Amino acid sequence: MIDERAAAETSAARKTDGTTRRGLLLAGAAAFACVQAASAARSAAPPARLAAIDWAMLETALALQAPLVGAAELVLFREAAIEPPMPDGVADLGLRGTLSYERLLSLKPDLILISPWYEARAPILTRIAPVASYAIYQSGRSPYEAAVEVTRALGARLGREREAERAISEAEAEIAACRARLAPFAGRPALVINLGDARHFRAFGADSMFGDVAMRLGLGLAWAAPTRFGAYPTVGVEALADLPDAIVANVGPTPPSALEEARTSPLWRAMPPIKAGRFLSLPPVNPYGALPAARRFARLLADAVSTLPHA
Repeated sequence: MIDERAAAETSAARKTDGTTRRGLLLAGAAAFACVQAASAARSAAPPARLAAIDWAMLETALALQAPLVGAAELVLFREAAIEPPMPDGVADLGLRGTLSYERLLSLKPDLILISPWYEARAPILTRIAPVASYAIYQSGRSPYEAAVEVTRALGARLGREREAERAISEAEAEIAACRARLAPFAGRPALVINLGDARHFRAFGADSMFGDVAMRLGLGLAWAAPTRFGAYPTVGVEALADLPDAIVANVGPTPPSALEEARTSPLWRAMPPIKAGRFLSLPPVNPYGALPAARRFARLLADAVSTLPHA
Protein backbone atom coordinates (compact mmCIF):
# COMPACT_ATOMS: atom_id res chain seq x y z
CA MET A 1 0.00 0.00 0.00
CA ILE A 2 2.81 2.32 0.83
CA ASP A 3 4.55 1.50 -2.45
CA GLU A 4 1.39 2.21 -4.40
CA ARG A 5 0.91 5.54 -2.60
CA ALA A 6 4.55 6.51 -3.21
CA ALA A 7 4.28 5.58 -6.88
CA ALA A 8 1.13 7.68 -7.25
CA GLU A 9 2.77 10.68 -5.56
CA THR A 10 5.84 10.34 -7.79
CA SER A 11 3.66 10.16 -10.91
CA ALA A 12 1.70 13.26 -9.84
CA ALA A 13 4.92 15.14 -9.11
CA ARG A 14 6.26 14.26 -12.52
CA LYS A 15 3.05 15.52 -14.18
CA THR A 16 3.23 18.73 -12.12
CA ASP A 17 6.88 19.29 -13.00
CA GLY A 18 6.13 18.67 -16.68
CA THR A 19 3.26 21.11 -16.62
CA THR A 20 5.40 23.68 -14.83
CA ARG A 21 8.26 23.29 -17.30
CA ARG A 22 5.89 23.61 -20.25
CA GLY A 23 4.35 26.67 -18.63
CA LEU A 24 7.70 28.26 -18.09
CA LEU A 25 8.74 27.54 -21.66
CA LEU A 26 5.53 29.01 -23.01
CA ALA A 27 5.85 32.05 -20.76
CA GLY A 28 9.47 32.53 -21.83
CA ALA A 29 8.53 32.28 -25.48
CA ALA A 30 5.75 34.80 -24.99
CA ALA A 31 8.08 37.20 -23.20
CA PHE A 32 10.69 36.84 -25.95
CA ALA A 33 8.04 37.54 -28.58
CA CYS A 34 6.97 40.66 -26.68
CA VAL A 35 10.56 41.91 -26.52
CA GLN A 36 11.03 41.23 -30.24
CA ALA A 37 7.78 43.04 -31.06
CA ALA A 38 8.76 46.02 -28.91
CA SER A 39 12.17 46.16 -30.57
CA ALA A 40 10.60 46.01 -34.02
CA ALA A 41 8.17 48.75 -33.06
CA ARG A 42 11.02 50.95 -31.89
CA SER A 43 12.89 50.32 -35.16
CA ALA A 44 9.80 51.13 -37.21
CA ALA A 45 8.95 54.25 -35.22
CA PRO A 46 10.22 57.59 -36.60
CA PRO A 47 13.35 58.89 -34.85
CA ALA A 48 12.38 61.02 -31.87
CA ARG A 49 15.77 62.66 -31.24
CA LEU A 50 17.75 64.11 -34.15
CA ALA A 51 21.22 65.61 -34.37
CA ALA A 52 22.45 67.51 -37.44
CA ILE A 53 26.06 68.03 -38.45
CA ASP A 54 25.52 69.46 -41.95
CA TRP A 55 23.83 72.88 -42.07
CA ALA A 56 21.69 72.11 -45.13
CA MET A 57 20.30 69.12 -43.26
CA LEU A 58 19.86 71.27 -40.16
CA GLU A 59 17.79 73.74 -42.22
CA THR A 60 15.73 70.90 -43.66
CA ALA A 61 15.06 69.37 -40.24
CA LEU A 62 13.97 72.76 -38.93
CA ALA A 63 11.68 73.27 -41.94
CA LEU A 64 10.07 69.92 -41.11
CA GLN A 65 9.72 70.93 -37.44
CA ALA A 66 11.61 67.76 -36.57
CA PRO A 67 12.65 66.99 -32.96
CA LEU A 68 16.22 68.31 -32.89
CA VAL A 69 18.33 67.78 -29.80
CA GLY A 70 21.71 68.95 -31.14
CA ALA A 71 23.44 70.57 -34.10
CA ALA A 72 26.89 71.80 -35.04
CA GLU A 73 28.25 75.34 -34.82
CA LEU A 74 25.04 77.05 -33.79
CA VAL A 75 26.59 80.41 -32.90
CA LEU A 76 27.82 80.88 -36.46
CA PHE A 77 24.62 79.39 -37.90
CA ARG A 78 22.57 82.06 -36.17
CA GLU A 79 24.84 84.75 -37.65
CA ALA A 80 25.52 83.37 -41.13
CA ALA A 81 22.39 81.39 -41.99
CA ILE A 82 19.83 83.09 -39.74
CA GLU A 83 16.84 81.18 -41.10
CA PRO A 84 15.07 79.10 -39.97
CA PRO A 85 15.20 80.35 -36.38
CA MET A 86 16.75 77.92 -33.92
CA PRO A 87 14.41 76.60 -31.22
CA ASP A 88 15.44 76.85 -27.59
CA GLY A 89 17.00 73.76 -26.11
CA VAL A 90 18.99 72.58 -29.15
CA ALA A 91 22.51 71.76 -27.89
CA ASP A 92 25.58 73.09 -29.70
CA LEU A 93 27.88 70.25 -30.75
CA GLY A 94 30.87 72.49 -31.39
CA LEU A 95 32.58 73.30 -34.67
CA ARG A 96 31.71 71.21 -37.70
CA GLY A 97 35.40 70.46 -38.12
CA THR A 98 35.96 69.48 -34.49
CA LEU A 99 32.76 68.00 -33.14
CA SER A 100 32.26 67.23 -29.49
CA TYR A 101 31.51 63.52 -29.73
CA GLU A 102 31.12 63.35 -25.97
CA ARG A 103 28.33 65.95 -26.09
CA LEU A 104 26.70 64.17 -29.01
CA LEU A 105 26.81 60.85 -27.17
CA SER A 106 25.26 62.40 -24.07
CA LEU A 107 22.26 63.59 -26.11
CA LYS A 108 21.38 60.00 -27.10
CA PRO A 109 20.17 60.83 -30.62
CA ASP A 110 18.13 58.31 -32.61
CA LEU A 111 19.46 59.61 -35.93
CA ILE A 112 22.39 61.80 -37.03
CA LEU A 113 22.04 63.85 -40.22
CA ILE A 114 25.07 64.48 -42.42
CA SER A 115 25.94 65.13 -46.07
CA PRO A 116 28.63 63.46 -48.21
CA TRP A 117 31.04 66.18 -47.05
CA TYR A 118 31.08 64.48 -43.64
CA GLU A 119 31.28 60.85 -44.78
CA ALA A 120 34.79 60.49 -43.31
CA ARG A 121 33.23 60.87 -39.85
CA ALA A 122 30.46 58.34 -40.47
CA PRO A 123 32.36 55.38 -38.89
CA ILE A 124 32.65 57.28 -35.60
CA LEU A 125 29.15 58.72 -35.73
CA THR A 126 27.55 55.32 -36.37
CA ARG A 127 28.96 54.14 -33.05
CA ILE A 128 26.72 56.74 -31.43
CA ALA A 129 23.55 56.41 -33.53
CA PRO A 130 22.37 55.53 -37.04
CA VAL A 131 23.54 58.04 -39.66
CA ALA A 132 21.58 59.37 -42.64
CA SER A 133 23.51 61.14 -45.40
CA TYR A 134 21.76 63.32 -48.00
CA ALA A 135 23.40 65.17 -50.91
CA ILE A 136 22.26 68.53 -52.28
CA TYR A 137 25.45 69.80 -53.92
CA GLN A 138 26.61 67.46 -56.68
CA SER A 139 28.18 68.11 -60.05
CA GLY A 140 25.64 68.49 -62.83
CA ARG A 141 22.62 68.57 -60.52
CA SER A 142 20.33 71.49 -59.73
CA PRO A 143 20.80 72.32 -56.04
CA TYR A 144 17.22 73.53 -55.75
CA GLU A 145 15.75 70.35 -57.24
CA ALA A 146 18.08 68.28 -55.05
CA ALA A 147 16.90 70.21 -51.99
CA VAL A 148 13.29 69.40 -52.91
CA GLU A 149 14.15 65.70 -53.23
CA VAL A 150 16.06 65.68 -49.94
CA THR A 151 13.18 67.42 -48.15
CA ARG A 152 10.81 64.69 -49.35
CA ALA A 153 13.25 61.91 -48.49
CA LEU A 154 13.87 63.18 -44.96
CA GLY A 155 10.16 63.81 -44.49
CA ALA A 156 9.48 60.17 -45.37
CA ARG A 157 12.25 58.97 -43.03
CA LEU A 158 10.81 60.97 -40.14
CA GLY A 159 7.15 60.30 -40.85
CA ARG A 160 6.66 63.98 -41.69
CA GLU A 161 5.51 63.76 -45.29
CA ARG A 162 2.87 66.44 -44.79
CA GLU A 163 5.39 68.88 -43.35
CA ALA A 164 7.76 68.14 -46.25
CA GLU A 165 5.13 68.93 -48.87
CA ARG A 166 4.21 72.11 -47.03
CA ALA A 167 7.88 73.23 -46.94
CA ILE A 168 8.23 72.54 -50.67
CA SER A 169 5.01 74.32 -51.64
CA GLU A 170 5.86 77.35 -49.49
CA ALA A 171 9.31 77.62 -51.10
CA GLU A 172 7.85 77.38 -54.59
CA ALA A 173 5.18 79.96 -53.77
CA GLU A 174 7.72 82.44 -52.39
CA ILE A 175 10.04 82.05 -55.38
CA ALA A 176 7.09 82.47 -57.77
CA ALA A 177 6.07 85.67 -55.98
CA CYS A 178 9.62 87.01 -56.16
CA ARG A 179 9.82 86.15 -59.86
CA ALA A 180 6.64 88.14 -60.49
CA ARG A 181 8.13 91.15 -58.67
CA LEU A 182 11.25 90.95 -60.85
CA ALA A 183 9.40 90.64 -64.16
CA PRO A 184 10.67 94.09 -65.30
CA PHE A 185 14.25 92.77 -64.88
CA ALA A 186 13.71 89.47 -66.71
CA GLY A 187 16.88 88.34 -68.46
CA ARG A 188 19.10 90.94 -66.81
CA PRO A 189 22.47 89.34 -65.92
CA ALA A 190 23.13 89.03 -62.20
CA LEU A 191 26.54 88.45 -60.69
CA VAL A 192 26.22 86.95 -57.21
CA ILE A 193 29.41 87.32 -55.20
CA ASN A 194 30.86 87.23 -51.73
CA LEU A 195 33.56 89.83 -51.05
CA GLY A 196 36.67 88.54 -49.35
CA ASP A 197 38.43 91.89 -49.38
CA ALA A 198 38.33 95.07 -51.47
CA ARG A 199 40.14 93.43 -54.39
CA HIS A 200 38.81 89.85 -54.44
CA PHE A 201 35.54 88.01 -54.37
CA ARG A 202 33.97 84.59 -54.86
CA ALA A 203 31.61 84.33 -57.84
CA PHE A 204 28.66 81.93 -57.64
CA GLY A 205 27.76 79.96 -60.75
CA ALA A 206 24.78 78.01 -62.04
CA ASP A 207 25.64 75.01 -59.87
CA SER A 208 25.22 77.06 -56.68
CA MET A 209 21.95 77.57 -54.85
CA PHE A 210 22.31 81.30 -55.43
CA GLY A 211 22.80 80.91 -59.18
CA ASP A 212 20.03 78.34 -59.44
CA VAL A 213 17.55 80.56 -57.60
CA ALA A 214 18.57 83.69 -59.52
CA MET A 215 17.69 81.92 -62.76
CA ARG A 216 14.40 80.73 -61.29
CA LEU A 217 13.65 84.39 -60.58
CA GLY A 218 13.99 85.12 -64.30
CA LEU A 219 17.42 86.72 -64.09
CA GLY A 220 20.40 85.74 -66.20
CA LEU A 221 23.76 84.72 -64.78
CA ALA A 222 26.66 87.01 -65.55
CA TRP A 223 29.29 84.51 -64.38
CA ALA A 224 29.81 81.88 -67.08
CA ALA A 225 33.21 80.42 -66.11
CA PRO A 226 33.15 76.90 -64.61
CA THR A 227 32.72 76.74 -60.86
CA ARG A 228 33.20 73.93 -58.38
CA PHE A 229 30.79 73.35 -55.51
CA GLY A 230 28.93 76.46 -56.56
CA ALA A 231 31.60 79.18 -56.48
CA TYR A 232 34.76 80.26 -58.25
CA PRO A 233 37.27 80.48 -55.40
CA THR A 234 39.08 83.79 -56.04
CA VAL A 235 38.30 86.47 -58.59
CA GLY A 236 40.03 89.82 -58.95
CA VAL A 237 37.77 92.85 -58.94
CA GLU A 238 39.05 93.76 -62.42
CA ALA A 239 36.85 90.92 -63.76
CA LEU A 240 33.91 93.32 -63.42
CA ALA A 241 35.27 95.26 -66.39
CA ASP A 242 34.09 92.42 -68.66
CA LEU A 243 30.58 92.45 -67.15
CA PRO A 244 29.36 96.00 -67.81
CA ASP A 245 25.63 95.15 -67.75
CA ALA A 246 25.63 93.00 -64.63
CA ILE A 247 23.70 93.58 -61.45
CA VAL A 248 26.26 92.80 -58.75
CA ALA A 249 24.77 91.30 -55.59
CA ASN A 250 27.14 90.69 -52.69
CA VAL A 251 25.78 88.14 -50.22
CA GLY A 252 26.94 88.29 -46.62
CA PRO A 253 28.49 87.55 -44.30
CA THR A 254 31.16 89.98 -45.47
CA PRO A 255 34.03 91.41 -43.43
CA PRO A 256 33.00 95.02 -42.64
CA SER A 257 36.45 96.22 -43.65
CA ALA A 258 36.01 94.67 -47.11
CA LEU A 259 32.83 96.64 -47.77
CA GLU A 260 34.33 99.87 -46.45
CA GLU A 261 37.49 99.51 -48.52
CA ALA A 262 35.52 98.53 -51.64
CA ARG A 263 33.36 101.62 -51.39
CA THR A 264 36.42 103.88 -51.24
CA SER A 265 38.60 101.97 -53.73
CA PRO A 266 39.16 103.89 -57.00
CA LEU A 267 39.52 100.60 -58.88
CA TRP A 268 36.27 99.23 -57.51
CA ARG A 269 34.34 102.42 -58.23
CA ALA A 270 35.72 102.50 -61.78
CA MET A 271 34.19 99.13 -62.67
CA PRO A 272 31.18 99.61 -65.03
CA PRO A 273 28.48 97.89 -62.90
CA ILE A 274 29.63 99.72 -59.77
CA LYS A 275 29.93 103.05 -61.57
CA ALA A 276 26.39 102.60 -62.88
CA GLY A 277 25.07 102.07 -59.33
CA ARG A 278 24.20 98.40 -59.76
CA PHE A 279 25.86 97.10 -56.59
CA LEU A 280 23.62 95.49 -53.98
CA SER A 281 24.71 94.37 -50.52
CA LEU A 282 22.56 91.59 -49.11
CA PRO A 283 22.44 90.27 -45.53
CA PRO A 284 23.93 86.84 -44.79
CA VAL A 285 22.54 83.70 -46.41
CA ASN A 286 23.89 80.17 -46.11
CA PRO A 287 25.52 79.55 -49.54
CA TYR A 288 25.31 75.78 -49.09
CA GLY A 289 21.85 75.61 -47.61
CA ALA A 290 18.59 73.88 -48.47
CA LEU A 291 15.08 75.18 -49.24
CA PRO A 292 15.08 77.70 -46.36
CA ALA A 293 18.28 79.28 -47.75
CA ALA A 294 16.76 79.33 -51.24
CA ARG A 295 13.70 81.15 -49.95
CA ARG A 296 15.73 83.67 -47.95
CA PHE A 297 18.02 84.43 -50.89
CA ALA A 298 15.09 84.83 -53.31
CA ARG A 299 13.35 87.27 -50.97
CA LEU A 300 16.45 89.35 -50.22
CA LEU A 301 17.54 89.49 -53.86
CA ALA A 302 14.05 90.48 -55.03
CA ASP A 303 13.86 93.20 -52.37
CA ALA A 304 17.22 94.63 -53.44
CA VAL A 305 16.89 94.34 -57.24
CA SER A 306 13.41 95.90 -57.22
CA THR A 307 14.96 99.15 -55.93
CA LEU A 308 17.02 99.57 -59.12
CA PRO A 309 15.82 101.43 -62.23
CA HIS A 310 14.28 99.07 -64.79
CA ALA A 311 16.29 100.39 -67.69
